[in-house]
Amino acid sequence: MDEKQEIQSLRRELEQANYEYYVLDNPSMSDYDFDHKLRRLEELEAKYPELVTPDSPTQRVGGKVADGFAEVHHRVPLESLQDVFSFEELADFGQRVQDALTGGVEYDVEPKVDGLSVALEYENGLFVRGATRGDGQVGEDVTENLKTIPSIPLRLPEALPSLIVRGEVFMPKKSFEQLNADRELRGEALFANPRNAAAGSLRQLDPKIAASRKLDIRVFNVQWAEGKTFTTHTETLEYLQEQRFKVIPHYTCHSIQEAAERIAALGDGREEFPFDIDGAVVKVNNLADRTTLGSTAKFPRWAAAYKYPPEQKESVVEDIVVQVGRTGVLTPKAVIKAVRLAGTTVTNATLHNQDFITEKDIRIGDTVLVQKAGEIIPEIVSVIKDKRPEGTVPYHLPDHCPVCGAPVARDEDGAHIRCTGAECPAQRLRHIVHFASRDAMDIEGLGPAVVESLVGAGLVKGPGDLYSLTADQVEPLERMGKKSAENLMAAIEKSKSAGLGRLLFAFGIRQVGQKAGKVLAGRFGTLDALMNAGEEALTAVPDIGGITAKSLLDWFANDQSRHLIEALRQAGVSFDSTEAPVGDKLAGKTFVLTGALPTMDRKEAAALIEAQGGKVSGSVSKKTSYVVAGEAAGSKLQKANDLGIPVLTEEELLALLGQE
Repeated sequence: MDEKQEIQSLRRELEQANYEYYVLDNPSMSDYDFDHKLRRLEELEAKYPELVTPDSPTQRVGGKVADGFAEVHHRVPLESLQDVFSFEELADFGQRVQDALTGGVEYDVEPKVDGLSVALEYENGLFVRGATRGDGQVGEDVTENLKTIPSIPLRLPEALPSLIVRGEVFMPKKSFEQLNADRELRGEALFANPRNAAAGSLRQLDPKIAASRKLDIRVFNVQWAEGKTFTTHTETLEYLQEQRFKVIPHYTCHSIQEAAERIAALGDGREEFPFDIDGAVVKVNNLADRTTLGSTAKFPRWAAAYKYPPEQKESVVEDIVVQVGRTGVLTPKAVIKAVRLAGTTVTNATLHNQDFITEKDIRIGDTVLVQKAGEIIPEIVSVIKDKRPEGTVPYHLPDHCPVCGAPVARDEDGAHIRCTGAECPAQRLRHIVHFASRDAMDIEGLGPAVVESLVGAGLVKGPGDLYSLTADQVEPLERMGKKSAENLMAAIEKSKSAGLGRLLFAFGIRQVGQKAGKVLAGRFGTLDALMNAGEEALTAVPDIGGITAKSLLDWFANDQSRHLIEALRQAGVSFDSTEAPVGDKLAGKTFVLTGALPTMDRKEAAALIEAQGGKVSGSVSKKTSYVVAGEAAGSKLQKANDLGIPVLTEEELLALLGQE
């Protein structure tokens, strides 16, 4: 076959493999073969760019970052559903339906996925546009991000002139857990739940980020089908399945009583779904009956969403245990007498933090009311104090880490209590990942997965151990090999000369971020000089206040910190500053940079400003001293003009710095 025929053949093979893997959950092609064939297709399409089509497997993840999302006016409104909160209300819904129709009524029952509703539009069998629900009438165009979801077909077997389907995008539970674990290692804010994570992922302006979040979809409705007619909702779902969509689980019921039984069963088995559910949907199955029933101003009369009520039961707090997370946060957990809630046996309940315990006055031995609503972690709602036994005492979190024994400290701006140990085993992964990160020691190739392999193999217990690794030790690890191991060794060696500013940030000292590390390095010059500085000398440094100074002094006084410093010293890591000494020409001045400057980028301009004691902010306010504007400056320039803030060119900034 010639290369053009090979392109078509590869596309068919890869489309089939995607369908088997992501929709049928029954792959027949190995990951290696898939990647190999995809690489070959990319090479051929690069050679014949005129043959690239929108539905090619290579086009799932685009390269362009969007400026924003365009509005989409839905051809068919994406209606919301009327909620019912009890089986009595469900029976009332069934009665209203029965009163409006003649003869028996058949219902379809489906789990209500807790995600984001979207409309997928196909023209002549090709996926052309996808949009969020928005207000039901107008949504946002998120086509490029939806293309990254492998279970959404880009081409359909039957090429109808026009087809619009509705589905719910969600983040699978396992993907959510992994995403938050990775974010925790990198010190990033955690997502509250899978729905928030899915929403944030689908609205990323960069499709590559959306692709990395491993979203999925379940399609549950035909909104519009030109050239195709259906009699029942069940028929539409069966058709969608034939068109290779991943369809919502659905059950046909012949009465509202049978529908109620199915809803109860879905609730009991909710843990088996890969997605969170926040209820169940019951719909009239016959499409002609739906037309007869119609809609109110807000909801269709032919469907209702049953919301599972939070289930509460009494239990007894048998113990309170404290876990130390990867970021050092001490998290208390109540061990309770086993109780059955929302289809699962519950033996633990979250206590969040000390403030939560104190507010509810939760004690070991208390009888408590425990709740599990939907997919959330079981929690204690209240203490039944008239059942409290004698001799109970208020509970307080320990003042030393239960894992390493280091002192704990409460966040200045929150309720979390953290271990301060520089080598705490519970924080091992987090410490090493942060130490190696781009803004810290910048050890290329040492991401979370490699760190986990190193720790799992017992090769490293802390950042200091990195510098005693050998290529022979690293080469056998997963995702490694001879070349990768050699590259990693070179990156670790290079990091020895990263400089004091990066090292201070890499230590992960509370209140000492990237900027503070640079400022301290520029002022003191060496790590030893900084370690010998007292509070007065520290607070004399611009941007270093009493809280940061105390955090530094406490960290340097900790035995674990001193052990780490000595290990790095022995390894030959430089403790000298590479930062220029901090001047004070711009002390007390705040700058905002916007637009493209003629001879340097904004990062370079910021470094010059900070080297003279100035601050660089990301937003314009009344406290802004100057805005430095380049070509194509946007809203920040407009706001500066509105507030009367002086605007500088690059040339004027350099003059202010004395570098003209």
